[in-house]
Amino acid sequence: MGGENETSVTEFILLGLSSNPVEQLVLFGVFTAIYLVALMGNLLILLLVSLDSRLHTPMYFFLGNLSVVDIGYTSSTVPKMLANYLSGDKSISWAGCLSQMFFFISFGGIECLLLGVMAYDRYVAICHPLHYGAFMSRQVCALLAAAAWVMGLTNSAVHSSLMSILSFCRGNVLRHFFCDIPPLFQLSCSDTRANQAVTFSLGGAVILGSFLGTLVSYVYIVMAILRIHTKEGRLKAFSTCASHLTVVSLYFGTIIFTYIRPNSTYSQEQDRALPVFYGIITPMLNPIIYSLRNKDVKGALQNALARS
Repeated sequence: MGGENETSVTEFILLGLSSNPVEQLVLFGVFTAIYLVALMGNLLILLLVSLDSRLHTPMYFFLGNLSVVDIGYTSSTVPKMLANYLSGDKSISWAGCLSQMFFFISFGGIECLLLGVMAYDRYVAICHPLHYGAFMSRQVCALLAAAAWVMGLTNSAVHSSLMSILSFCRGNVLRHFFCDIPPLFQLSCSDTRANQAVTFSLGGAVILGSFLGTLVSYVYIVMAILRIHTKEGRLKAFSTCASHLTVVSLYFGTIIFTYIRPNSTYSQEQDRALPVFYGIITPMLNPIIYSLRNKDVKGALQNALARS
């Protein structure tokens, strides 16, 4: 293959989730609503955590970080998708594509790590309440949050750097709504085995490590809940854990299925809807599941409304 063909792709075409004009109009309305809910929910959490001193605790510190991540996560893909549906121009430059991938993978990795940290925080609070202040001091919380951000950004920088040196000569049409790793591999005419090995090893360490940490924490939490003597107390605790585990399972299940498997089994046509669950739906649900159902957050919201 000549060098001219290998470097001919300067932009990509994002076909989105559907090429049907009527379906695109429906999708535009649906994703606009989801994006606004995610944006307002996460901004509300950030505002309440900042303004109410009762929420200046480790749990809400991490929830504040999660809200920042979720705003960035959805904003890395949804506005571009909505603009494509509205304007009909589905093109994205190679630099724009690489930037979009970098931010999406960054926020996705940070979210994985933060979910693991938050599960550990709940484990310490429930299983070691007397030592909670020592285990989750301000310095420890800051270090854990910083580590999640640094590791997530580093992970994405490695993937983006390796992607930037690939050549593309198998067309420029992505049957997807954003630039993601698996579909870009399929358009590359370079040898992607090193990239795929890094996706499995480095990406797998971030995703599976966070998932296993979250799972182990919740196993200990459930064991502690089973030791609660009152039936009412057990049901209340299980209700909270069940909602958290539902979101965590949805997030990790879809993200593992997308990235931790051979690229040859990836289908752009069938698998392009999966990132909707972990990259759009989960960030919308997080403020509802983790915060807005919480009595402390409800109290902070009522106080804020009363003051206004």
